[in-house]
Amino acid sequence: MRIKAQHAPFIARKIAYELLKCGFVSLKNGGDEITQIATDIILKDINAERAIEERANELMDDNEGDIEFMQVDRRAMFGMIKKKLASQMGFELNHDERYSHISHDILNTAWKKDALEYNVSENRVKNVIYSAIESYLKNFEKAQRAAFDELEGREKLAYGSPEYELAFEKAYEEQLRKHGIIG
Repeated sequence: MRIKAQHAPFIARKIAYELLKCGFVSLKNGGDEITQIATDIILKDINAERAIEERANELMDDNEGDIEFMQVDRRAMFGMIKKKLASQMGFELNHDERYSHISHDILNTAWKKDALEYNVSENRVKNVIYSAIESYLKNFEKAQRAAFDELEGREKLAYGSPEYELAFEKAYEEQLRKHGIIG
């Protein structure tokens, strides 16, 4: 599954929670610093993918005439261009490899900033971070659906209004807790 910007803070909190819970990592400054580090790294990754997609769209627009003339499947062409650009930029599109890379970046950055301590192998700590990302992504849809269902019966809230968005955010966060996605 593709990570979206609005998920970054929730994934980051899940990472901090799992690191606190694992028993072999101690977080300095509680979970706030690791949450910020993880949020920043996840958003950087999302923005890098967005930049690749924007460049792919520019290339498609520049070659619109050829695409139309050759009756090329636009979606397939976009995917090929994105894959080529990602390869040239050293950006991993494979989710498993990508999440592993993000996990490694979070761990290294947290270590350099002296935000955590551990007395086990680096790989074991990285696996906790990776598992937190995977767990969040596997379960967030359940929490999102439950939050939508919870707000569905509230007549006073107009979908898309600031009040609705605030209520949804609160209901969503509660559902994430209920589903064990965040602590």
